[in-house]
Amino acid sequence: MAATQPTPSAAAPPAPALPTLGGKKSSYRERVADALRAALIAGELLPGAVYSAPALAARFGVSATPVREAMLDLAKEGLVDTVPNKGFRVSEVSDQQLDEYTHVRGLIEIPTVVGLAGTASPVQLEALRPAAREIVQAAAAGDLVAYVEADTRFHLGLLALAGNAHLVEVVRDLRARSRLYGLTALVEAGRLLASAEEHLELLDALIARDERAVHEVMTRHLGHVRGLWAARQPRDR
Repeated sequence: MAATQPTPSAAAPPAPALPTLGGKKSSYRERVADALRAALIAGELLPGAVYSAPALAARFGVSATPVREAMLDLAKEGLVDTVPNKGFRVSEVSDQQLDEYTHVRGLIEIPTVVGLAGTASPVQLEALRPAAREIVQAAAAGDLVAYVEADTRFHLGLLALAGNAHLVEVVRDLRARSRLYGLTALVEAGRLLASAEEHLELLDALIARDERAVHEVMTRHLGHVRGLWAARQPRDR
């Protein structure tokens, strides 16, 4: 895929793995945006790199129009910046921002999910098990985009059980802005699978209505998230 770093002499980053889209053309903009978010969060769209709409469109098997529209949507979310006559540059995120995003996610997600141990039904929770298994399968296969897609469905689906749509949107935005820069390194180190399996552990704790276990798993899991971003163990806070 055609993509350039901010300086002319820099080598082009590796092409992200993107699905070829089929189905109704009316849904392309939304589907391209979702796929690009997943690739961006997984770190397959590199920070600071510039990607052209025609090159991305060729990978998706669609025209450049829905890709441009999708990238403009991502620009409104602060995920990319427009570069006149070139395309879109992936926004960079500082360590301080990553720490802030992690902190806010912890403040929102941990108490919300712990509360679900007393309110969510086993049927509602079991409905999320297929997504949890997909996360594990994607981690085992080293498929980062599939991992992020399934992980997003699981976490947002779980939070949706609390019945607060605004909370879900806040977390969706935080996840998209934070990225998971360290996923590739964790795949290579064989550590991503352990993090993936925590989703099944969390479901089991919720179904058992074990609030203490839910709190422990959520705290550990979000702690790993910061380590994923930095491709290192989480720092002491």
